[in-house]
Amino acid sequence: MELTSLYRSKLTTPADAVGRIASGATLSMGMAMNEPPALLKALADRAAAGTVNDLKIYYFESTPIAGETILRYELTDRIHPYCMFVTAVERALIKRGMADGGRKVLTYVPSNFSQSPRLLTEHVGIDTFLMTVSPMDRHGYFSLGTGNDYSSKVARAARHLIVEVNEHMPRVYGSLAQLHVSEVEAIVENNVPLPELPVNKSGPEDATIGRMIAEMVPDGACLQMGVGALPNLVCSQLQSRKDLGIHTEALCPGMIDLIEAGVVTNRRKRLNPGKTVFTFAMGQKAMYDFLDDNPAVESHPVDYVNDPYVIAQNDNVVSINAALQIDLTGGVNAEHMLGHQYSATGGQLDFVRGAYASRGGKSIIACHSTAAKGKASRFVARLEGPVTTPRMDTHIVITEFGWTDLKGKSSTERAQALIGLAHPQFRDGLAAAAKDMHLI
Repeated sequence: MELTSLYRSKLTTPADAVGRIASGATLSMGMAMNEPPALLKALADRAAAGTVNDLKIYYFESTPIAGETILRYELTDRIHPYCMFVTAVERALIKRGMADGGRKVLTYVPSNFSQSPRLLTEHVGIDTFLMTVSPMDRHGYFSLGTGNDYSSKVARAARHLIVEVNEHMPRVYGSLAQLHVSEVEAIVENNVPLPELPVNKSGPEDATIGRMIAEMVPDGACLQMGVGALPNLVCSQLQSRKDLGIHTEALCPGMIDLIEAGVVTNRRKRLNPGKTVFTFAMGQKAMYDFLDDNPAVESHPVDYVNDPYVIAQNDNVVSINAALQIDLTGGVNAEHMLGHQYSATGGQLDFVRGAYASRGGKSIIACHSTAAKGKASRFVARLEGPVTTPRMDTHIVITEFGWTDLKGKSSTERAQALIGLAHPQFRDGLAAAAKDMHLI
């Protein structure tokens, strides 16, 4: 069948597309900017009307698109979230459930981001996958745009694949970054602007931390960092560097600024030379426009991008990640707070290990010394939640009070160094705790 005719034969309404989903089905969806708003609204409408029930949905990194549709509190008895990365959407659900008699409305699924394609295809098994894609090209291919991540493999493994075509989704190159119309069961069209991240303001602590991190980035380094004020601030201080590369889980606007300034060339990368590599992208419209039809940028599946063995093949990898708590021996909790799951493991451990295994590489854990507007120390005697990065893997730790390299340090030397990075008001208490634990 001619491609245009094949496309039209699969084109339908959102209500008809999700009407194919049976009660009891196990679903998954594109994450972040690849959440399909029309499909998720239609599915939420079905659940609200009682025509579908007992759905499980597995996913990472939701946005208000899901929060205002399938993840509405009143639907949690019919659509059961199996979340693999907690955001503000899920935190609001948890808070409301706790206020509602301690009702559990969310199930968290622990996983390293790099393992998610295998977890979802082999261990869970997905009936239907829903996601936003770019318009079809003349060869019959849609692009996954901002989200290759687990989507590229889970979409193909699902029994049913339903896509929402949006002209605002950029066309991005890379491994498995395109879906052919023949792979798709149903198509809907919905041309709406992609979600954009708010531009967070940075504080004086961020500026201090950003300068220290920037000083650790040599010419030719290969960068990985997350999204938010600090990564963009670090990028702004790297304008004098030469021939930087990018191999990152999340692509952020600050990295685009470095590419456009000629600071990032990817020339010195041993793997994917000449290419900026990412697995998902979150930012603003200007970044999405930059990605569109840009042959210098590639997305790849997360089990490639976040594989520590793959990461280590580039030299001088500098990986920057955050922490909620760090204990006095160097263990890092980056996901659990206030008595419950607050975010997730994500790709932190993947890049901590990959960066350190890189020749000349550095794994950096950066955070403010305090939380709760200065009322709580991020340095603690013992972590209150799970260990995201084991103490044996933690390399460099940075706060506004300085930095330390934990590699090769004894437990005593670690405790002393980390206490020195804590806010002065908490240092005496930490020192007393360290003595009680026979660390010093």
